[in-house]
Amino acid sequence: MAVGRYVSDLEAGDKMGPVAYTVSAFTVREYCHSVEIDDEIFLGIDNPIAPPTLVHLDKLKLYEATCPAGTGPSARLHIEYDARFHDAVPVGVEVEIVGAVTERFEKRGRTYVITQIEMRDKKSGRLLITYRDTVILAYRQGEQEAAQ
Repeated sequence: MAVGRYVSDLEAGDKMGPVAYTVSAFTVREYCHSVEIDDEIFLGIDNPIAPPTLVHLDKLKLYEATCPAGTGPSARLHIEYDARFHDAVPVGVEVEIVGAVTERFEKRGRTYVITQIEMRDKKSGRLLITYRDTVILAYRQGEQEAAQ
């Protein structure tokens, strides 16, 4: 586990979490407004549910719990994600999130890290969201680009 290290130090095989929390209406509403989601199913007054991309916030919670030293000397560049909604995430449910770094590799002078994250209903264990995230750490120009 990468406890005490930077996010930029994460290696393939590192585990993150579990982190548990209760999904709040406030978080869902504010997240939806910040990313311009206005679908009634997510913002409904009677029974709002979290959008699958809310898992972006969960990634940050895992980073904070696992790597309390912060991001590292360089910022991450988030380049790709795949969030899959397996079941509704209603407001008020307690969820548990875990993550694992599945790959870390170099490509054109840049370090890529791929992380898999799962969100489950803490009480039942039911899978709610899976998330595959790809980031570039410590962006550097590739040798060929620097020579141009």
